[in-house]
Amino acid sequence: MAKKIIICGGHHNSALVIAESLQKKGYKVFWLGHKFSMIGDKKPTAEFLEIGKKGIPFIDIKAGKFQIKHRFIENLLRIPFGFLQSFLAVLKIKPAVVVSFGGYIALPVAFSGWLIGVPVVTHEQTAVSGKANKLIAKIARKVFVSFPESVKSFPEEKVVFSGLPIRKEIFDKSNKFFQNKKKTIYITGGKQGAHVINESIFKILPALLEKYNVIHQCGSTSLSNDIGKAEELKNNLKEKAENYLVKEYFFAEEIGRVFGSSDFVVSRAGAHTVYELLVLKKPAILIPIPWSSNDEQGRNAQILVENGLGKILSQKELEEGKLLETIEAFEKNLANYKPKRELNLEKKDATGVILGEIEKIIA
Repeated sequence: MAKKIIICGGHHNSALVIAESLQKKGYKVFWLGHKFSMIGDKKPTAEFLEIGKKGIPFIDIKAGKFQIKHRFIENLLRIPFGFLQSFLAVLKIKPAVVVSFGGYIALPVAFSGWLIGVPVVTHEQTAVSGKANKLIAKIARKVFVSFPESVKSFPEEKVVFSGLPIRKEIFDKSNKFFQNKKKTIYITGGKQGAHVINESIFKILPALLEKYNVIHQCGSTSLSNDIGKAEELKNNLKEKAENYLVKEYFFAEEIGRVFGSSDFVVSRAGAHTVYELLVLKKPAILIPIPWSSNDEQGRNAQILVENGLGKILSQKELEEGKLLETIEAFEKNLANYKPKRELNLEKKDATGVILGEIEKIIA
């Protein structure tokens, strides 16, 4: 009988690379994640949709977190419920190992595994270790990290500098979306979208389309319905509409064409996004989430800047209406945004390193 493995955590792109690789090796993979990104949302997450397309069993964990700005009491009540739900799921599956990719959703799953004697490993994607992974690291057999800066955050006997598992689809350079001579900007707030970035884009979109093509991943949350606003705006753009491609989310089979079509990127500064930008040597304007744990997005963004590929625009500057002028200045100096040194991240076999350590533990 095939051994069972649980995958959980907040960074589903890199986690999915590992999940699919484990499946190819004959393991039975179960995914414990969240079907909806926020309480009250009615649209499924990109994570849920993409995992479903791969045929991996998905168990929706209604975990909570300390989130003062959105439904604080409900989130607080979900913390014990998430632990109970995770414990029962792990008890039923009886996995050989729990593979965590950090975040609040992984915390109850990892500790549930540990409580019943299941080995736990975890991966830290960010340059600054998150609160959840600091706790999970205490019970984990191995802690994998994406950046050398993260090594010092974990016990020496546990930490493995693996790099980040990269989806091979980002290297797929199919036909470009636009055949005109305008430069193309890829705008994204991450897999869930970023309402504040979307709102800023909507205000300047007609001006942007005078000079650029725009590819816009705006997220799917029903709480703000930004995709509805974007599609309404597109319908009113007339001839400019053909230079505006907007979707809730670009799945793996599309992402290579998105990056290949783009001259530069405007984005949040999530670890996975920054790592892929470094691998692809793609210039970007990064807008870090100001409330991210330990300013992890600020540090992620700084890595891209230090490597000569990025500029940081603070959220305060974004809200002051400085996005358009920043984009125009960035584009004028685009030729100057080049890697300062070769990192060769694409040559690091993160997937092989992580699979090797998992199989040692299972054996």
